Amino acid sequence: MAEPWHEAVREDDFSAEASVRGRLMEVALSGTADRTVKVHMDRLVHSLHAEAQRQALTGVNVDVRRLEFMDATCLKSFAWWIGTVHDLPVGDRYRIVFLSSPTVYWQRRSLNALAGLAGDIMSVQA
Repeated sequence: MAEPWHEAVREDDFSAEASVRGRLMEVALSGTADRTVKVHMDRLVHSLHAEAQRQALTGVNVDVRRLEFMDATCLKSFAWWIGTVHDLPVGDRYRIVFLSSPTVYWQRRSLNALAGLAGDIMSVQA
């Protein structure tokens, strides 16, 4: 059984919560992810990846339905994460699923572009 784990970021206009249940990590992002939280986003995705590897998780669900906006600087953090997982040996990879809002245009456009980079490990569910 996986060990309990929790990660949180709280800023004025941005928050992130992550926890592990069984072999799956649940992450919820809300607010605005722009250059003002880039350092926190980088730290968060590095922490998520390290914990997913440490616990040999099968997947990470990232709920962005309450994330109003994400700029290119924070999208680069996700691109790094997806690329890093994609570069792992096949047996060490885990799936990343973004839970998105079908009515938020930036999510459809940006997340689908990321999925195109590594569709074998990442998907988007609206």
